[in-house]
Amino acid sequence: MTQRSRRPAAFRLDDPDVILAEPAREKDYPTQASVRVIPEDENTALPVPVEAPVMPRRGLRWGTLLWSALGGLVALGVSLAVTRLVEDLFARSDALGYFGLALAALAALAFLVIAGREIYGLLRLATIEKLHRRAQEAIASDDRIAGRAVASDLVSLLKSVPQLARGRANVESHLDDIIDGADLVRLSERELMRPLDQEAVRLVSAAAKRVSVVTAVSPRVLIDVGFVLFTTLALVRRLALLYGGRPGTLGLIRLVRLSIAHLAVTGGLAAGDSLIQQMFGHGLATKLSAKLGEGVLNGLLTARLGLAAMDVTRPLPFAALPRPAIGTVAGDLLKGLKGD
Repeated sequence: MTQRSRRPAAFRLDDPDVILAEPAREKDYPTQASVRVIPEDENTALPVPVEAPVMPRRGLRWGTLLWSALGGLVALGVSLAVTRLVEDLFARSDALGYFGLALAALAALAFLVIAGREIYGLLRLATIEKLHRRAQEAIASDDRIAGRAVASDLVSLLKSVPQLARGRANVESHLDDIIDGADLVRLSERELMRPLDQEAVRLVSAAAKRVSVVTAVSPRVLIDVGFVLFTTLALVRRLALLYGGRPGTLGLIRLVRLSIAHLAVTGGLAAGDSLIQQMFGHGLATKLSAKLGEGVLNGLLTARLGLAAMDVTRPLPFAALPRPAIGTVAGDLLKGLKGD
């Protein structure tokens, strides 16, 4: 820092015309010195460190408590109503009472079986999600032990698929070899996921074509909504079954919610003319009729949702194999429109 404005110049600190002054005693130094250097505090120009905010721990979830309490009250009400009905039947006739009791027992048995299947499906989906995260961590850390565990669990998960017998044998033959964890996970993906990915792409493409055709010719919006909803649920369920999941009703709802959330995160909810322009070029949207354009949009959005469902239901991330693109999945649908 200098006393007055001057052009940049070089000087030596041991020059007698250069005075090293302290900021607090700047006025005590003689003014005839040509250069006065005033050192600044080293910490003045440094940014103030800001600590990351500590996230509060999540305590009691009041929403979960509310729905659990309401569910318990509904279950108690149904139980009391059935008990009162059986007692009334016994009051009228023993035969009617035993018949009502048998029906109640069958209903309880069916409820337990359905609840068991739902719990098994949710646990199966949780296993696939955990395997997906473990595979990502094994690829990132290149841990051989973690990669071997992922490959072994993937073989166990897909042991009931007869089409993957050769792939499972190839993966099992390399479990004891000296291979890096990331390479072992990629090998498992190439051997076991490639046939499943091809079938998944075929399912998504077929669903997109059905939605496009039906919504283009249907006369009612309600029919369009119902068919798209039915096709979407069936597609997500078939993809989950293909990749080793066994989703029930609750598991299917969870998968659809995760797929929609994945679409929102990856920006897959883009719709309108920009989506058609992205695939075919500018100006084609104006050449299509309104109903045909609506069918194309619904088909493409179904394809995007199918791709998101593949990411959600797939037990391994896309590392060795390329992720299917929207043009690949809906290629047949787009090819016919380009010809027009």
